[in-house]
Amino acid sequence: MAGLDSTQLRTYAAVIGEGSFEAAARLLHVTPSAVSQRIRALEQNVGQVLVRRAKPCRATAAGQPLLRLAGQLALLEQEALAEARAPLTGGRPRYRISVVVNADSLATWFPTALARLPDDLACCFDLRQDDQEHTADLLRDGTVTAAVTAEREPVQGCRSERLGAMRYLALAAPDLVRRHLADGPTPDALADTPVVVFDRKDRIQHRFLETVTGRRLDPPVHYIPSVPGFGAAIRLGLGWGLVPEELAHPELAAGRCVDIAPGRHLDVPLHWQHWRLESTLLGALTTAVRAAAAEALR
Repeated sequence: MAGLDSTQLRTYAAVIGEGSFEAAARLLHVTPSAVSQRIRALEQNVGQVLVRRAKPCRATAAGQPLLRLAGQLALLEQEALAEARAPLTGGRPRYRISVVVNADSLATWFPTALARLPDDLACCFDLRQDDQEHTADLLRDGTVTAAVTAEREPVQGCRSERLGAMRYLALAAPDLVRRHLADGPTPDALADTPVVVFDRKDRIQHRFLETVTGRRLDPPVHYIPSVPGFGAAIRLGLGWGLVPEELAHPELAAGRCVDIAPGRHLDVPLHWQHWRLESTLLGALTTAVRAAAAEALR
């Protein structure tokens, strides 16, 4: 097998990142035919199908290591070129990095970490959002460089460190409590009380129910995949839901919501995983994430 061609790797990353051969061609300023030829040559060199040709295009299992490699090479190349050109241009190096974060971290402590990056690092972020139980999937397939994830075991080729735990409280509007939970959060009452869930990947409400009642319940569910919309649905009495304590305390203090299970909570451990790469940007970002998490998480 011949060595890997950097142009082909860059093209492969563009196809997966943009989702189609045509979009990759626009990004790279070449024809779709040229993109197809490069991908075909890369697949012939590796001896495997690397692109799942769907809408959008996805990396196959064989392609995931190459996608990670393409991203790592691009980051190192970006840093090296920016630093080499800075003395000539008088400008600061400019970087771009992709990170996947769960919605509640993105709505609370994670932006603080981004804002704490050193001033001499001019960085643009490509942030993705996914459930903390699934964020490592994007790291595993090479789509992102780093992830806030519930997964403790490091993804192949990555480093992992524990950040702390995000604590959740079970909130509901006072009117919903009067209608459904007047006698407390009994198993029978909770089985009939509507619950607000972020999306179909979100299982923490059901985990909380099982912890509190010792039973697997199947209550009515509202799916609301927006942090502001999720909070509004709870305040308006559509259902109860688990809210990060940073967002829950103002609601409790104002009387807009009540804690349906005082003294009970759910802690979700979070980890920071990133490519095992000696990178100035990754090192600075990791330091900032570690500091922000230490202040915000349990």
